[in-house]
Amino acid sequence: MCNMLISINPQHVENIFNGTKKYEYRKIRCKQEVDKIIIYSTYPIMKIVGEAKVEKILEDSPDNIWEETKNYSGIDLKFYQQYFKDRSKAIAYKLTNIKKYSIPQELSSYGIKSAPQSFIYV
Repeated sequence: MCNMLISINPQHVENIFNGTKKYEYRKIRCKQEVDKIIIYSTYPIMKIVGEAKVEKILEDSPDNIWEETKNYSGIDLKFYQQYFKDRSKAIAYKLTNIKKYSIPQELSSYGIKSAPQSFIYV
């Protein structure tokens, strides 16, 4: 098991912390088994702001994933459909034990020089 650091838009980060977003969607599943996601909030925050345990990883068609996760997606159907446009597969990481750091951390504290486009193992 390993951890991965994911770049997430600040609006979605806020929804993770306030409990309306319990799933993080991705187009590609990571190859390694992941125990925890480290949350990097993109511009203008540009800091590591928290973490969440990965309870399970769902992998199915975008329609099936939406049906299973829509109540805690933190996004609307239009945004979801645009994200998965022309994709046959959707990935959803179910997040639990979400922790917001009292002091956001720099990427350098994890030995990372720049934010990943999608994710990086840490």
